[in-house]
Amino acid sequence: MDSGPEPDLPELFLRTSKRIRRNQMTGLTPLGLTPSQARALRIIGHATDPLRMSALAERLDIVPRSATTVVDALESAGLVTRAPDPANRRSILVAATDAGRDVLSRMARARRRAAEDLFATLTPSQRDTLRDLLAALDSDETN
Repeated sequence: MDSGPEPDLPELFLRTSKRIRRNQMTGLTPLGLTPSQARALRIIGHATDPLRMSALAERLDIVPRSATTVVDALESAGLVTRAPDPANRRSILVAATDAGRDVLSRMARARRRAAEDLFATLTPSQRDTLRDLLAALDSDETN
């Protein structure tokens, strides 16, 4: 039975992106994190110094109030701490706790497993080609 025309490149890319997101959601569930919380924790945890809430909101591309809501949840879970910025008492700095860094490590392992599962059908050469193509598309964003 004919299922219609073959999906075009944007459709295939969208399907793959959705599959990656579903796999990530599955990996985050045992950690008790939403995707937005996980993304915020990654940004906070990989920063060399504590981040101002405004900088976090900018990196997440969300309004500061939404960043506050995400950080509230992470702080309640013991994954981040907040403190006044000594250079500007009106600003708040956010940093990962030891528990937050542990969750980051677990998230990284879960992401690697999910990626390995997804890309297992590709040969090493195909994975290298895909990585190169996606890197080219990603670098084109800055032009």
